[in-house]
Order: sequence, then structure tokens, then C-alpha cells
Amino acid sequence: MKDSQHLSSHALTIVSGAQIANLLPSLRRDILRLVEETYLQHDAGLTNNPDSYFLRFEERQSDRIIALPAAIANDSPISGIKWIASYPGNIERNLQRASAVLLLNDYETGYPVACLEASQISAARTAASAVVAARALAADPKKVVKITFVGAGVISRAIFDFFLADDWILDQVTVCDLDAGSATELRHHVKAGTGKQARFVEDWKSAISAADIVVFATNAGTPYVSGDDVFAPGQIILNVSLRDISPDIIWNAFNMFDDVEHCMKANTSPHLAEQKYGDRSFVHGTLAHIQNNPALIDRSRPLIFSPFGLGVLDLVVGKLFVDKCLEAGSCTSIEDFIPDTRRWATFNG
Repeated sequence: MKDSQHLSSHALTIVSGAQIANLLPSLRRDILRLVEETYLQHDAGLTNNPDSYFLRFEERQSDRIIALPAAIANDSPISGIKWIASYPGNIERNLQRASAVLLLNDYETGYPVACLEASQISAARTAASAVVAARALAADPKKVVKITFVGAGVISRAIFDFFLADDWILDQVTVCDLDAGSATELRHHVKAGTGKQARFVEDWKSAISAADIVVFATNAGTPYVSGDDVFAPGQIILNVSLRDISPDIIWNAFNMFDDVEHCMKANTSPHLAEQKYGDRSFVHGTLAHIQNNPALIDRSRPLIFSPFGLGVLDLVVGKLFVDKCLEAGSCTSIEDFIPDTRRWATFNG
């Protein structure tokens, strides 16, 4: 980001959702690379990624707005915050569940330098993290695979798109969702992307058994997937929605996380496992740790990746879109958003 340009003009750069949607298809591979690099930088201690903060509503228990502050001190440091609303009831009105904005700050001065529509950024970084994890866990990455999506919403659509961008060959795609209309829309999207007809399976057990990779991207608030024989040894489970799987399954699986401390809260499936069994012996490492030590993967168990979602990923992906818009000269800038930044007009100290 051209920080000096922003600070000298005191401008705030605005990147709209339309601009992001236009750029996204051409940037998926860049986003995959950035997400993978950022996980390694997070593991190396280059990030500042505190807990997320939840605004909840007593009269609407399912709705929440979440603040994810973060910073990264790499070769191109940045700080900022994502403010993302999750309103599951929107789905019934054919509205997307999540809406978000992302604010980026200059790392040295703290001045705001950019504001972006961030629901697409959030979906993209979530999808990229899932695909990077699948690549790390797969015995033969990008081979012909059978994949099942449990939950047919925006996140599943994004994950599918990122698998294609990463050159995976999806031999069979199965869609499972309680809402037949949503399942039909995702199947149409799969057909448009691969030329192959995706299957619809209403029963989640049957849908799971048909897959090498299972993606959970639902609005479930409590676990419903239970049983000793649900998942097969070596089967990859991308636990994106975090609350579908029973603590017993988590306990007996090989578990990988984006950040362990972040995942052990808010009654996620791993958090429930910790509460039930009283320790974290089911934790086998972070994604970065496994990337650096692939021999640690125990393929005699189901392989579960649980990502709580790191705000620092939103920052690096958001910064990518700002940079691309600046290069193209297609950004909207509010030139006088920040007033005269001098503390004193005649200061000579």
C-alpha cells in the first residue's frame, strides 16, 4: 500500500463490493499464497491477533456482530479491524447471512487509510484457509477427489471456487442442506464450474460417507454429527462452521487448528471436547506447525481442521485489493476525510 500517498493527501481510500467482486476471480491464487504465508508468519510471532469481540442482542440470540482487530509486522506492515455481522435469519429473506466492513490503518501513525466492503474478503480468506488446510492434510494434494459440502451457502460456494483455483480435480461433488433451494443453487454453481452434475443427498451420514473431503459450512449452533463410524481414517474434514461435530468425534480424531487458543472458546466443537474431557491432548498442532512437520499427520484417524478465523487474514487480503485498485487507479478516495494532521500549524520542534 502506498502509505505515503495516503498520508500526504489525508485521503481515505474506499473499495466497494462491486470492485472486489470484479477483481476476485483473478486474485484467488494470490489470496491462497497470502493466506498460507500469513499462517506461517502468525506461527513465527509476527502478528498481533487478539480475541474477537462479540456484540450480542438479548432479544435476538442468534444474531451477533463481531470485531476482529489485528496487525502484522511483516515486510509490508498493516493494522486494522473487521466488523462483521452474522444474522442467520437473513437467509429466509434471500439475504446473505454476513455483512462486513474492513478498516485498514497505517502501521506507523494509526491513521485510517482504507475502508473496504468485507463480506467477500471474509468469505475469500475463509475459503482459502480451508483449501490450504486440505492441501496440507492430503496424502496426494490436488488429485482426483470426492468432496461433500454440508451447508449450501456463500462459504461453501467460495470454498468450491478456491478448490478450482488451486487446480484440484473434483471427480464427485455432493451437496447436503436442509434447504432444497440452497442445495439446488450450489449444484448449479458446481455445474457451471466443472461441467459435472453435483449430487444432492439429504441425509448427512450418506453425504459424508461418499467423500474424501467433507466441508462443514452451516449455521448449526450445537453438534448434531455423532457416532463412532461417521468419519473414516484419513478422511479430511474442514470444520469451518465449528459447531457441527460432537466432542467425542473431536477427541478421537487428528485435530489441526488455525490458532488453538482462538478455537477453544464460544462452545465450538473443540471447546466442548476440552470441557468434556478436561484437557487438550486431542490438539495435534496448528496448520503452520503441520505445514512445517507433515510427518506428524496420523492418517489412522479422521483429519479435522478447525479454523476460528484470524483477523490478520482479513488484513492481508484486504490490503491486496487496495493495492490492486491503486495500481489500476480505480479507487474512490475521500480526499478530506482526515483533517490537517499537523498538531500545530507553526510547530518547529
